[in-house]
Amino acid sequence: MTTSNPRCIAYYLPQFHPTPENNEWWGEGFTEWTNTAKARPLFPGHYQPHIPADLGFYDLRLSKSRIAQAEMAKRYGIEGFCYYHYWFAGRRILNEPFDEVLRTKEPNFPFCLCWANESWTGVWHGSPKRMLIEQTYPGREDHKNHFDYLLTAFRDNRYITIDERPVFLIYKPESIPDCKNVLSHWRDMAAQSGLKGLYLVGVSADFDWNPSKYGFDGVVLQRVSPRGAIYRLSNVRRTLSLAAGKVLQWPTIYSYEEAIHHFLPRRLVDPNRFPCVIPNFDNTPRSSSRGLVLNNSTPELFRRHFRDALNLTNEVDSHQRLIFIKSWNEWAEGNHLEPDLKYGKQYLDVIRTELNIKSF
Repeated sequence: MTTSNPRCIAYYLPQFHPTPENNEWWGEGFTEWTNTAKARPLFPGHYQPHIPADLGFYDLRLSKSRIAQAEMAKRYGIEGFCYYHYWFAGRRILNEPFDEVLRTKEPNFPFCLCWANESWTGVWHGSPKRMLIEQTYPGREDHKNHFDYLLTAFRDNRYITIDERPVFLIYKPESIPDCKNVLSHWRDMAAQSGLKGLYLVGVSADFDWNPSKYGFDGVVLQRVSPRGAIYRLSNVRRTLSLAAGKVLQWPTIYSYEEAIHHFLPRRLVDPNRFPCVIPNFDNTPRSSSRGLVLNNSTPELFRRHFRDALNLTNEVDSHQRLIFIKSWNEWAEGNHLEPDLKYGKQYLDVIRTELNIKSF
């Protein structure tokens, strides 16, 4: 059993700046702050809106905002950010913040990338048939072009590696046609480019998912919706429906305290399976009554969850001790470590104290 700390990597959403696409789809100047700030409680005791504290309503086009995030994360034991990366058959979206991270070499903070390879629709806004941009896989030439873009990031000395191999995540691995051959092609290109290989990681909610079947080296075991443990608030719903004289539509609500028991496996059968912890989740700012809520998350409940993940990784006597955290800053999903007005830095304090990082 190892006594060293695991490497904690937090997902990072680069949504907080205006883009031409979001201006077209949702209105001029739209960012995730638009949804975050307009959120309202949908049931008794519902914690909304989440308002940022220390870092404020930042703009990720500004270098000082990105540096402040990294400095805070580092102080509390986060080793690096896993930036969501969007590639739609050669078209990149929400790319400006990470492009600036590469160009300016700031912040001086480790990172890796996760290809969020899914289509964008209006599903969370009540328009499921509205296709904003479709995720397609045109073929070998597109995969080559994609790798050529990624290579600049892989060669950056801040890039997170395992065995000197850049760690690259794919959010929906099974969506890629002929995935195993695609990844083999990428490995060949990596060798030809002088890299010592790639460490390719799929993301799956299936704790038994076999990464090697699809050509991957590892898997992040990531769930947001638990299997069971639903907390329906049925009595409250019935009372309010009668009082209002109509049937109310509610989001899907789970008890966070019960749900966290579904988010981690009982054990890690090998070192290439990485746990993912969820401090909080509530995407009703995006999707209102169509959303999903992990209700009554608190820092102390998150401590239990994070401690369980630490115990899991203690079984792995390896430099591959990674814990992924979803997420650093997904504010419109109520899913963030960044301080808010209600809890301040308490979620970050959990990580710092559980990792035995001295006060600063």
